[in-house]
Amino acid sequence: MTTEGAREHTLEELTLSETIREIEQHVARGGWDGPPRVFAIIRTKEALASSPELAEQMPELPGQVEANEFAMLSIEQEDLPPADTLEELLGSLAWPPTVHGAALVVERVIVPPEAEVAMPSDPDEALDYLAGHPDREDVRLAVAVLRDGPSWCAIRTRRNDDPTQVALGPDLVPGLVAALTATFED
Repeated sequence: MTTEGAREHTLEELTLSETIREIEQHVARGGWDGPPRVFAIIRTKEALASSPELAEQMPELPGQVEANEFAMLSIEQEDLPPADTLEELLGSLAWPPTVHGAALVVERVIVPPEAEVAMPSDPDEALDYLAGHPDREDVRLAVAVLRDGPSWCAIRTRRNDDPTQVALGPDLVPGLVAALTATFED
């Protein structure tokens, strides 16, 4: 696991790290070239308190809470509102108080900074340019944030499409962290 900085991480941050790793692996099982996916994150302890039947449906949950009071559940959000851009999608999200955090998984193409200089300004031409660039790298970015501040990210490249080769850290994709955090602002 790759982390930024030398500071100790809290149990809540480590739990969020495990949650985003599980979400990324869940999405990875579906392969590449998928749409953006959004997940609500709730604390397992509170989910069990409000819906005790979960303990019968998922008998492992009480033990998870006993082992870690910060245990979290992720719930994929189906039927996302239609949006032409990721920014539009994120701008349309709102979370009830019972949701403690959110996660977003999206795929992007990156190129070296020097290649960006020659990228056409027309969006369609830019997509063609990126798709055909010999130094392009397809990446899956998974970002999770909690309402009260902590974040964690996972990055997987198509070239190293292996669950042991996923980079993890609290702020690897700061722009997406900020954008997802903004979905909790009133």
